[in-house]
Amino acid sequence: MIRAGNVRRANWKRCSPADTGLFRRYASTMRKLVSIVGVLCVVGFIPSAFSAPQSATTAVTIRVSDQTGASIAHAQIRIVPAPDPAPVKLETDEYGQLLVNLKAGGYALSASAQGFTRYIGHVDISIPEGKASADQLIVAVLEVGHGGGPTVVLPASAEGSLVLTADPYHAPVVLSPADFRTLPHVTITVHNSHSDATETYSGVPLAALLAKVNSPLGKELRGEAMTSYVLATGTDGYSVVLSLAEVDPSFHEGQVIVADTRDGQPLGKSGPFQLIVPGDKRPARWVHNLNSISLQHGR
Repeated sequence: MIRAGNVRRANWKRCSPADTGLFRRYASTMRKLVSIVGVLCVVGFIPSAFSAPQSATTAVTIRVSDQTGASIAHAQIRIVPAPDPAPVKLETDEYGQLLVNLKAGGYALSASAQGFTRYIGHVDISIPEGKASADQLIVAVLEVGHGGGPTVVLPASAEGSLVLTADPYHAPVVLSPADFRTLPHVTITVHNSHSDATETYSGVPLAALLAKVNSPLGKELRGEAMTSYVLATGTDGYSVVLSLAEVDPSFHEGQVIVADTRDGQPLGKSGPFQLIVPGDKRPARWVHNLNSISLQHGR
């Protein structure tokens, strides 16, 4: 006769080898799972470690002041490409400063304030590899505005050249007379009602020049872009406006050009550049001594 206690001990002895094998297999499986999880963690960490430097940014302070050095508070700032993440407000504080974090690369910068001319410039941000980068400072100086029309502060090197701007979507493009002569030219013949003479002008289509500052033309000229217009200004401050559709040959007959010769000769007192708008009954928009072409947006 076997007592209950003995039965339990007997069963335990019979099951013990199987249970031991089960525990061993369980322990082995868990060790493999832990190893796999460890490998996955390492693999996941490696791309993060290598990608982190690519998204590195540096602190950049933008300071806006007038010509006397006085700070301009609440000046509107536009940066293209936009900083990521962008500040809640892209405007200077009460001290005329705005702090942003920018990645290395080139940026178009625009600064504007009520009563001042608009500043447009190009800045390059660099981050030395393997070094802690100190804060970088960018200073934008605004001039007091004259009159109510939009004006642009042009680089000092632009004197005698043609400056193309499309704030804030492109850095200014400066074309010297020598640069301009290398561009593809067209020739048009028009009647000048002011001098009552037929004249032949050679120059570059205005649409081709606007394409250099990424102006929406052709199929891209639709919707809100239809409110865009071109402001052409001469060295004496005289300015005229053309709608962008007037300039685009896919919308409007004739070619508006920027000329650099008339009847095969330099423009003389009217140059080095002159805007020619064929089709106008009066040459009031034929800006002499043209030095600035600015793409503006109605909204």
